[in-house]
Amino acid sequence: MEIKLEQLTGADSEALFEFEMKNRSFFEERIPSRGDEYYQRDVFERNHQILLKEHSAGDSVFYLIKNGEGSILGRLNLANIDQTNQSGYLGYRVGQSFVGHGIASRAVKILLQSADDINIQQIEAKTTTNNKASQKVLEKNGFKQIEVMDEEIILNGEHVKFVYYIWRKWNKHNQKNSSGFFD
Repeated sequence: MEIKLEQLTGADSEALFEFEMKNRSFFEERIPSRGDEYYQRDVFERNHQILLKEHSAGDSVFYLIKNGEGSILGRLNLANIDQTNQSGYLGYRVGQSFVGHGIASRAVKILLQSADDINIQQIEAKTTTNNKASQKVLEKNGFKQIEVMDEEIILNGEHVKFVYYIWRKWNKHNQKNSSGFFD
């Protein structure tokens, strides 16, 4: 299946809301809930406008993962962009009907290939200890696990911890440090 990343626009609000509603219970089985309020149409629209402002300001980059027909398969974002350190924080989610087809892995790969275009040298990400699929996506794309938090949260009755990852763009000026990462 062909996929593409398209930057989030105001026109995406309705389709994205439908995507989020359709996949809500699926997402909440894997990640902490965004809360009931998030799924109220007026609140969702306000949040959508906030994301667009963040994007315009260069603080974040928000994408929709779409197929060749333009249907939303998932979303991917690079938030908390720090232009000084050329870093950001990765987040993604793929709809239930599209899991297991390598969509998240390919979307992350596309983002990493555009790191120069968005002036990014380092990306952080996190997932939970029980989300093996997300861990696989990150590791397949060159992210290195850097920490598993001691603190546990309860997600759907299961005790889980957060697992933190980092990706650093290599270039000829970078040198490996003692932990095997590039400085």
